[in-house]
Amino acid sequence: MNAPPNGIPVLALLCAWASVAGAAPLTFNTALPISKDEWILREQFVYIKSTDDPMPMNRRMEVSGLMSMLGYGVTRDFAVFAVLPYADKRLSMNMGGQTVKRSQTGFGDAMFMGRYTAFEANAAGHTFRVAPFLGVKAPTGDDHASDGLGRLPPMLQPGSGSWDWQGGAVASFQSLDWGADAQLAYQSNGEANGFRAGTISRFDLSVQRRLWPGVLGEGVPGFLYGGLEANLIHVTKNRVNGTDDPNSGGTTLYLTPTLQYVTRKWVLEAGIQIPVSQRLNGTALKNDYILSTGFRRNF
Repeated sequence: MNAPPNGIPVLALLCAWASVAGAAPLTFNTALPISKDEWILREQFVYIKSTDDPMPMNRRMEVSGLMSMLGYGVTRDFAVFAVLPYADKRLSMNMGGQTVKRSQTGFGDAMFMGRYTAFEANAAGHTFRVAPFLGVKAPTGDDHASDGLGRLPPMLQPGSGSWDWQGGAVASFQSLDWGADAQLAYQSNGEANGFRAGTISRFDLSVQRRLWPGVLGEGVPGFLYGGLEANLIHVTKNRVNGTDDPNSGGTTLYLTPTLQYVTRKWVLEAGIQIPVSQRLNGTALKNDYILSTGFRRNF
């Protein structure tokens, strides 16, 4: 499975932040601002199914998770965010002619980030912004969970036990009819318990178009947007006791159709990430799809 072994996959860990005034990417960040002294709450349910196993063990991995994000506008240009994941992870496989099942549920590692608007250009009916961001993931989740078979593997642990950091930059354009976003991001993971997850590099694109109403006018309660996102993600090999794991890491391209219903105070959103290309190393388990749905609310 081409995801961080300690939690909800990287597509969700690099979760999107947005003002509630318009549509924004579902699978990555946005440069659209949060007003000074404004709070934004985002709850996102994520379901990951991974059953494409090149081995005869017939491995099957399912993750159901909830990402809780709280953002605050410190100034008109600087915003801070905190993210806490909760996940139920289940792995089954054939061993010795029997089906072995292992699972774990719990809170994962908390993440804290800051984003600063470094450039903006505004005109009648549209805005363009560029914002770098920097964050740290703290080892708040349990990384010593076990079951009747012993200690669980890293992919089933709620937490990683390591301090990780990530950074990058995102550019966003938004008009009355459509919007677009592009992001470059990098995540470096620390070592804990003799294990270091691979570093993550990614490039993301998103386009959103207003589907309804076709013509703007007074008295419209909200707006329906359709979107398409692309995520190109490269993960280096994990290291176990100082040695590269040949069955980890690789490059994946996802395409994600999205729908968002946007009002002044809240947003309903949903999308499904489809892996159109997975070039993983060795016998790494491939993703079938990633389903995301949730809401945003400002106050």
